[in-house]
Amino acid sequence: MSSFPTALDEFNARMFGCERCTRLREHCSHVAAVRRRAYADWEYWGRPVPSFGDPLARVLILGLAPGAHGSNRTGRPFTGDGSGDFLYPVLHEAGFASQPTATSRDDGMRLDDLWICSVVRCAPPGNKPTPEEIRNCAPWLDEEMSLLANLRVVVCLGRIAFEGLLAWARRTGIVDSRSGYSFAHGAECTLPNGLNVIASYHPSLQNTNTGKLTRPMFLSVFKRARVLANSTEKKAAPRAKPNPSAKKARSL
Repeated sequence: MSSFPTALDEFNARMFGCERCTRLREHCSHVAAVRRRAYADWEYWGRPVPSFGDPLARVLILGLAPGAHGSNRTGRPFTGDGSGDFLYPVLHEAGFASQPTATSRDDGMRLDDLWICSVVRCAPPGNKPTPEEIRNCAPWLDEEMSLLANLRVVVCLGRIAFEGLLAWARRTGIVDSRSGYSFAHGAECTLPNGLNVIASYHPSLQNTNTGKLTRPMFLSVFKRARVLANSTEKKAAPRAKPNPSAKKARSL
């Protein structure tokens, strides 16, 4: 990969200076100042977390928001917490990540054909951003999606990420309505512009420690993403209604 800055690098540089949400900025700064005892010697990132990966990626992981003592500490998505400990070994096995462990921005991790971002870029209290905070962050997602020129597949980790992607599709005129698109683990749909979407449970400890999301379940999602990336071509993005043949599954 080139060492020269890309449009996505420049995007990240602008994005992590964002101050749109007072509550989130205060929370991230407070967590960074107080710190958790286990990370007392860390200098926390404490800012909006930049996206990460291959600028030529055909597959995007869309998450919810940074973790207070994970990404808000390390400055890289899904790095330094339980969710990342579950995610990156799966990405490594699926051929998207250069190594199975993610500990810091300087650990040598590289992603191939994969980009990672989130609906909300700052760590929210209790991992629960408000609807207003999600709306405030939406322009960043809109711009980022426009820069991912090779994108073919989006893997949405959790219901909020799935709903955030549909909101993006509606804002940009790809769909007229969110109706007809249902969240469930492993559910797939194809947007009218040809973009494939796979829904997955989020790899939070709440899901992985209880067995709601297992490694085989998660790995199958990324194997499927690889298949879709290799077998589809993105179309133009006309304004259209949701694909009636999209796979539906019961809501969770």
